[in-house]
Amino acid sequence: MTAVSVLGQGVAEPEPQHAAAWRERRVAEPTVPLRRTQHDADWSERPDRDQPVDTANLVSLHESIATLLASRGQYRQAYQHLRSALDLMSELTQPPPIPEQLRREVDRLRREHAEAQEQSIRDSLTASYNRRYLDRRLIEVLAERGGAGGLAVALVDLDWFKQVNDTFGHLVGDRVLQQVVELLQRELPKGAFCARYGGEEFVLVLPGVDGQTAVGVAEAARARVEEHPWSSLVLGLRVTVSVGLAHAPADVAEDTSMAAERQLREADSLLYTAKQSGRNAVAYLSGGKAHLAGPAAGRRAVIPPRAAAR
Repeated sequence: MTAVSVLGQGVAEPEPQHAAAWRERRVAEPTVPLRRTQHDADWSERPDRDQPVDTANLVSLHESIATLLASRGQYRQAYQHLRSALDLMSELTQPPPIPEQLRREVDRLRREHAEAQEQSIRDSLTASYNRRYLDRRLIEVLAERGGAGGLAVALVDLDWFKQVNDTFGHLVGDRVLQQVVELLQRELPKGAFCARYGGEEFVLVLPGVDGQTAVGVAEAARARVEEHPWSSLVLGLRVTVSVGLAHAPADVAEDTSMAAERQLREADSLLYTAKQSGRNAVAYLSGGKAHLAGPAAGRRAVIPPRAAAR
């Protein structure tokens, strides 16, 4: 038990009732000064001193002297030392000030770390998410979808993109990819994102949407690409995309890694349907049968998906 707890009881009065006799017995007792002299302050504030350790040692010294004085009946001096110990203890609880230069350095390092993390999951050309992020996030979304509308995955491929590069050059081809990503990402529902799957293929991940809503989102993205004034980039340029859309209801219980792979395979097989059925279309399953969305729905021939669809 420390002197603080011992002296906390019975030291409320600075002098006992036998104060007169106590005064007669007083002798010059060694005490620690209650206020530090300038010499003490200069010594304790030297940069090579460990301030918290010095303060803790001084608290312990004050408590020891207070205990000794109290045992001799010198309650006033004991009380003063006890008060000094309590004041020093309150200083220990205050957090040390952080130099502004150190604070700025920490903020800079945090920003650089955040930027590095962001760059590691972004495609360097289009600034969309990359395949690494897609593989990881798709599994997370599948695990999180719970009782929501489900999850839709749309695999988007540029039509005749090799001809764009051969005719207008790869610099124009890069500009096309960048513009297509910007168009795909417009008006996406909350929580949705676009990732580059590879080459001229991109994936739209649409969590928490039902099948009909997913078809509408994919068809709107396809239409934005078709209607964009591509001739403003280079005369004679025209760009369209084909889309394979796979939707999984929320109540399907399946291992998330396997579900992600299966859904991407289904989207890929439906992309084949969109390509083989005339391109510039969104292909999806309804009632176990492949359909085309939007204006492409009026086409006579709809090629069935490849066997990997289900």
